Amino acid sequence: MPEAAIGEEYGTVSQAPSRITEELLAACVHCGFCVPVCPTWDILREENDSPRGRLYLMLAEADGRVDPAGAFAVHLDRCLGCRACESVCPAGVPYGHLLEQARARIRRRPATRRRQRWVLSALTRPDAARLTYAAARFLRSTGLAGGLGRLLPGRAGQLLRLLAATRPAFGLGASSLRAQPPRLGDDPPDKDDDRETYALLTGCVMEGLFEHVHAATRRSLARSGYDEVEAPGQACCGALHAHAGQLDEARQHARRNIEAFERTDCDWVVTNSAGCGAGLKDYPAWFAQEPDWLERAEALTGRVRDVTEILAVELERSGGGSATAGATRAIEGRVGYDAPCHLHHAQGVLDQPLDVLRALPGLEVEALPSSAHCCGGAGMYNLEHPELADLVRATKLGEIQRGGYDWIATGNPGCIMYLGAGLLRAGDRTPVVHPVELVDRAWG
Repeated sequence: MPEAAIGEEYGTVSQAPSRITEELLAACVHCGFCVPVCPTWDILREENDSPRGRLYLMLAEADGRVDPAGAFAVHLDRCLGCRACESVCPAGVPYGHLLEQARARIRRRPATRRRQRWVLSALTRPDAARLTYAAARFLRSTGLAGGLGRLLPGRAGQLLRLLAATRPAFGLGASSLRAQPPRLGDDPPDKDDDRETYALLTGCVMEGLFEHVHAATRRSLARSGYDEVEAPGQACCGALHAHAGQLDEARQHARRNIEAFERTDCDWVVTNSAGCGAGLKDYPAWFAQEPDWLERAEALTGRVRDVTEILAVELERSGGGSATAGATRAIEGRVGYDAPCHLHHAQGVLDQPLDVLRALPGLEVEALPSSAHCCGGAGMYNLEHPELADLVRATKLGEIQRGGYDWIATGNPGCIMYLGAGLLRAGDRTPVVHPVELVDRAWG
């Protein structure tokens, strides 16, 4: 990127790194195991666009040896944040947390900051989000998102294709069938039959565009013996803010969620979004220097589970039949599973989604060859770095198109949207769904 362009986007450092951050940066042993698994290094073949190179830059910036603006910021912003490097790091360097802290130290130019904050507000602030998602659902339901998305170039076309990819593959079909969760103050669910309870993180994008996934989650957990309790007052998980380096805003959302889930007497806090689940499980890192909130964050994190983790436990308890007992429909077809980075690498949830899918009658399930590699979506990354994101996604789209799948299953809204948008642009109508939608489908 030319220096003039760099100067237009980046300003100066906004806060100094902590001693803890410097110690974690110094833990890197420079072995290079992280380099070949990094999507941006694979494409650009530039050391500074690998995890090892970025850690060098972070340490140099912390020591005052490099300018925090310019190339330092460019290389950090090119990172997808997929955290594949963490899965292979022998030293256990928490790269994702260090990346968020480093991005927080870069002060964007006013126009850039305003754009980021406007987008995040439109997606996550309740009053603005209601309007955003109402308009989005209208464009989706009328077919305008898909039709115009095929025609319009640039960012506008990309946004519409992303929106079109959220259209339910199996229809909404849920509202009339779902029971409302008990509210606080109501009589608690009858636990004479030892049914466990959960509160669902409703989130922002999931609640706004993936209500069908929430409904499938609720029905699947009810059939597996779980009762839902409501957690009023919860907010966006804060992950998108953290990825953008807006850690103060991320912590504000986290505090609201910690308080909301503390008020519930439930066994589990369930997520059906890999990015949100990773965000909740990262709360202790966000509050590492606030002891009171750290203790509360750790208590919450101990209860957080992805929906496929819960269903996989039920499979094991029942000897393999809980997710399918009473299933009224065999779903004949082939499923290609793609692991969301923030489920696979950030949370270490590896086999559970595949185990759950393979227990469904009639399905032939296989992981995509590149399942453990990033799809390129990475939150808002695909809108900020569309060319790089497209190159990252290309391998995966080729595998899907050659695989002859009836469905692609992945457990993160951003992945569903970005893979679906790529298939739409290529004229491929293979639906991309959440694994729990297939579980729900098997029950009829």
